[in-house]
Amino acid sequence: MKKILLYLFLTVSGILTIAPFVWMISASLMADGHASVYPPRFLPDTFTLVQFQTLFIRLNALSNFVNSLVLSVLVTMVSLLFNSMAGYAFAKFRFNGKDKLFAVLLSSMIIPAQVTMLPLFLMLKYMGFINTYMAILIPGLANIFGIFMIRQYAISIPDSLIESARIDGASDFQIYWKIILPLCTPILVTLALFTFLGTWNDFLWPLIVLTDNSMYTLPVALANLMGEHTKDPELMMAGSVITIIPVVIVFLSLQKYYIKGIMMGGVKE
Repeated sequence: MKKILLYLFLTVSGILTIAPFVWMISASLMADGHASVYPPRFLPDTFTLVQFQTLFIRLNALSNFVNSLVLSVLVTMVSLLFNSMAGYAFAKFRFNGKDKLFAVLLSSMIIPAQVTMLPLFLMLKYMGFINTYMAILIPGLANIFGIFMIRQYAISIPDSLIESARIDGASDFQIYWKIILPLCTPILVTLALFTFLGTWNDFLWPLIVLTDNSMYTLPVALANLMGEHTKDPELMMAGSVITIIPVVIVFLSLQKYYIKGIMMGGVKE
């Protein structure tokens, strides 16, 4: 009886969770006005791609899609490089004030991101990076959460492995590149997934630092679309579909490594 109730609860919860996504995809394939009926239809009477044609041809959403994709990939790659180097240094290097510095970095995580937006904006404006993609790339170079994840995972790597590499004549960078990075693959994939999703879904910061419509990322462009086409739910659902497709593909591709990284990335002292 307990198993039956458990599976029943999970089934109902799964249906309630997936129902809005099913309706979103279905509405994106409907003709104008068909998604506004009550009760809502979960299957269109006739399937049409006119909403996607409107997005990509008339509203030029393809350029916004490419902007988001390129920025998300670049921020993810650069963030992995800097976070992994810093996390490895905090895990295995010995230098004065290491623990105190790490504690200070961790304490900064309690500061809301919105509080730092104004000084960060003024710094980037002083450097002349406003309305450029560098204004999005520079803040994503490293983050405390990423450094923390890499550091906690790298602690579990045996020191004897690193010492053996040093005895064989390997430099610190060779040890980092050929030993640490391959061993940290699960947590790197997990961090890559977090970073990619965070950058892809980010709305507020690109809205603040980008002023040129042609440079907008997809979430910002879709927000403007909602303001101009509030009475076109089918068009807005089509925009939502193209927003979640890359996220779903990335997550499903890296799911195995993501779960492994989450399970093994706990505190190790």
